[in-house]
Amino acid sequence: MTTVKGGVADSDFAADTHSDETFGEAARGYLQRVRGGDMGSLPAVLGLIVLFIVFGLANERFMSALNLANLVTQAGSICVLAMGLIFVLLLGDIDLSAGVAGGVSACAMALAITNHGWPWWAAVLAGMVCGALIGLLIGLLRAKLGIPSFVVTLAFFLGLQGVTLKLIGEGGSVRVDDPVIRGITIDNLPVTVGWVCALLVVVGYAGMELYRHRSKVAAGLHHAPFGVVAARIVGVGAVTLGVTYLLSLNRSVNPNIQIRGIPYVLPLVGVLLIVLTFVLTRTSYGRHIYAVGGNAEAARRAGVNVDRIRMSVFVVCSALAAVSGIIAASYGGKVSASSGAGNVLLYAVGAAVIGGTSLFGGKGRALDAVIGGVVVATIANGLGLLNQSSYINFLVTGGVLLLAASVDAISRRRRSATGLS
Repeated sequence: MTTVKGGVADSDFAADTHSDETFGEAARGYLQRVRGGDMGSLPAVLGLIVLFIVFGLANERFMSALNLANLVTQAGSICVLAMGLIFVLLLGDIDLSAGVAGGVSACAMALAITNHGWPWWAAVLAGMVCGALIGLLIGLLRAKLGIPSFVVTLAFFLGLQGVTLKLIGEGGSVRVDDPVIRGITIDNLPVTVGWVCALLVVVGYAGMELYRHRSKVAAGLHHAPFGVVAARIVGVGAVTLGVTYLLSLNRSVNPNIQIRGIPYVLPLVGVLLIVLTFVLTRTSYGRHIYAVGGNAEAARRAGVNVDRIRMSVFVVCSALAAVSGIIAASYGGKVSASSGAGNVLLYAVGAAVIGGTSLFGGKGRALDAVIGGVVVATIANGLGLLNQSSYINFLVTGGVLLLAASVDAISRRRRSATGLS
């Protein structure tokens, strides 16, 4: 047996007795941080719960399996675009061209399939390369010439719409008929496969959390009480398995046809969320992004190549915008001259900010984009079921965004006053 400080080492998770704080103390500490302005995604989560309760009581169809599946597909492209914007927002910049960059990329994909007979995977790759090249050009102008990101991306917002018009023609469109591309939003995982994936997510998350907890305990580092870790695992498990159960129910309105299973867009968003979270939290590249966003000059003096980081985030943003554009094309079944324009970007920026990402840079997570994207999609979906006019949707979404921005500004002020930032 291994001895620690003259005694016998505890086995398994019994070492939690050496925790720096109890579950109650951890809860009080969290509440204190919230009062100090470190609220993270809490307002968005509470708002989402309120929206589900209100819309669920107002219309019984809102909580039906059919509508929840529609909500998932509606939120997919918004979440992916918002995840791309997170990288730019972390540096305190903005990309106004992300939506239309996704439209141009989806146009390139559709034309590669329709006019040149490319296989779907090559066309998707071409679309993502197109998006990445747009982001690289924006990043070069921003980092090397020092042009404000607002000005550069506004110019691209206007110019890229001209590119789409040239490729498609005014009033024209390109159909997206490839079964794999269309299947992203209109097809579903087999029910058994969906349950296996859900269980793997829960078991994987639980294993990761328990391993990190045990490693910190063994190293004598500050760690959350085991009760907090268990609560996280139970929360993620409940949400994952609950959503899987609802989406596994038959949601067909035709009694002779069964439609069951998780839409393919949901695991796609989930994989991107896991990968981007890992990049931001577990790699030196991610740490450099937060460093530059927090204080670019300090990061430069610490040896971080600020220009390279600044260029790279625009590449990541536009590449993910391409994925978002492809998902939108799958959902609509076509690419038109207006793809990615209109309110697409505004909804994505709103999703990121509503989810808890700061407009001032240095604070945000990929998860914020997903939570905010679901909030934005829920507002549109719920108001649509209530047959409200379009202007109501705009007013409510704008009000929620303004509230989120106000919370961000107030939280930043409180953190400065309490010395947390």
